[in-house]
Amino acid sequence: MKAYIFPGQGAQFTGMGLDLYEQFSLAQEYFEKANKILGFSITDIMFEGTSEQLKETKVTQPAIFLHSVILAKVLGDSFQPEMVAGHSLGELSALVANGVLSFEDGLRLVSKRALAMQKACEIAPSTMAAVLGLEDHVVEETCQEIDGIVVAANYNCPGQLVISGEISAVEKACEVLTEKGARRALLLPVGGAFHSPMMQPAREELAAAIQETTFSEPTCPVYQNVPAKAVTSPDEIKENLIAQLTAPVKWTQCIQAMIADGGTEFIEVGPGKVLQGLMRKIDRSVTASGATVLS
Repeated sequence: MKAYIFPGQGAQFTGMGLDLYEQFSLAQEYFEKANKILGFSITDIMFEGTSEQLKETKVTQPAIFLHSVILAKVLGDSFQPEMVAGHSLGELSALVANGVLSFEDGLRLVSKRALAMQKACEIAPSTMAAVLGLEDHVVEETCQEIDGIVVAANYNCPGQLVISGEISAVEKACEVLTEKGARRALLLPVGGAFHSPMMQPAREELAAAIQETTFSEPTCPVYQNVPAKAVTSPDEIKENLIAQLTAPVKWTQCIQAMIADGGTEFIEVGPGKVLQGLMRKIDRSVTASGATVLS
């Protein structure tokens, strides 16, 4: 079975999407529509902006969403997903790709999500850190031992787990995890503690927007980050999307569930190759490649 996977924050790069804009009139239409919906020229930042400008959450999230969704659109008839999944923000790209959300509603929710998360980051200083070379249970148990808020946030692949929370608690966890044998435990250059209880204000804000948005029946199952299994009910999809802001991204478990359900060919749709790299560490028995378009 053919599975399409969509990247999240961190996949951005300067000049992203420019090739699509120059090659396809359909891409131009969607990019121009996005500029109007967002109320600023995101194409200027994507095509010509600095990496610093692209790092701003309110820009990064819509930029990655646009690159992914527009790439899926220009794939045309060759885009025939039998299952989809998205890493964090990428879940919204996946929901547009499998017909749950319209392009316009998806972009509005991404923009709302980004602004709400940025606001939550400003309320209290917080951060994330990548922990390499330890089993998940060791990281989880260590987080529970630390005073303050620090939780497992992104299960990216075996031996790579991102933790999230208050700066002091995350720093202390990194120290302890290094003592316990982590190959690396390093703070990430992010704006705050995504996928942790510290995103509760953003979750409440996004919940209101999601409840007001029409979610349709999907054309194929979406493997969502929170339950790490196939979901087809629009109401369940909504609940999981809301929960995702304060719950961990179970990416390893999502991919394993897709493989167990018959996924054999995984195609990354969006900027970069981050998910392809993770696929090779999760299971080498399946193929992983990037989506390619013919001009």
